[in-house]
Amino acid sequence: MRKGFASSFLGVLVAALVACGPSDPVLDEATGATSSSSSAFPVTVQTADGPLTIDRRPTRIVSLSPTATEMLFEIDAGDQVVAVDDQSDYPQGTPMTDLSGFEPNVEAIASFAPDLVVAAGDAGGMVKGLGQLGVPFLLQPAAATIDDTYDQIEQLGEITGHGAEARAVVIRLRADVEEILSSAPDGDGLTVYHELDDTYYSVTSDTFIGQVYSMFGVENIADEAKGAGSGYPQLSSEYIVDRDPTLIVLADGVCCDQTPATVAARPGWGNLTAVSNGSVVAIDDDIASRWGPRVVEFMRAVAEGLEESSA
Repeated sequence: MRKGFASSFLGVLVAALVACGPSDPVLDEATGATSSSSSAFPVTVQTADGPLTIDRRPTRIVSLSPTATEMLFEIDAGDQVVAVDDQSDYPQGTPMTDLSGFEPNVEAIASFAPDLVVAAGDAGGMVKGLGQLGVPFLLQPAAATIDDTYDQIEQLGEITGHGAEARAVVIRLRADVEEILSSAPDGDGLTVYHELDDTYYSVTSDTFIGQVYSMFGVENIADEAKGAGSGYPQLSSEYIVDRDPTLIVLADGVCCDQTPATVAARPGWGNLTAVSNGSVVAIDDDIASRWGPRVVEFMRAVAEGLEESSA
């Protein structure tokens, strides 16, 4: 880091912090009471990277995680977000930039004078670089379970001064998940193949996506495949045809142009139970891969596919 750049950045950051005025009142939907979000600060949260203390309500957040971006906007913290990475394309109108969470450039991130950076991983020594500039960094790695999703939403709420909103979102998500599962067909005896791309990479029950299928009680055909220990084995066409899944979920429509029609046209796939029953579900790649608030959309698509499988 160039000394002149660091000094200039710190000056901008100090000015931005000094300019922060009193925060707006927050409505606690559980009690109906309002309180100033600034009164909760400083706050300390336990993160995947250890304890993190935030002295003041952040007003210049940079998100390098598409999932975190969705969470921030869902809890009404979007007006505090000044920049997001090049993959954060939802919701519409996010302040997308050419920043990358995979190949981060500390100087480029720092140019936005952030008082909080959120990311799913510490690529390229980002934490150390931002730490040298005094920029707080929140690490939120990929969730392993739906409960991890709830925890991350509430953590973002606490750290941004939107605790009440975050709790309300979690309450709603819990209710939606419960309703979807309670009304879905019994998954006993049903099997699923989840397709990540058209070279037959899939997921096992040890992944977040796989955990979703487990919640429905569906057997995942990838669990016994070679390489299953990685969580993301590459299956073969022969393996899939031999297992004859009752449900196929395509998460590669955007990346690889896969549809129920292209699946049915694959050699040997036309007679698969899932194809014959119309139980091939295409879902947006991002919805199927992000562990944020739109997980309920993923679950609804799975439930609809199971309806066809059990018909």
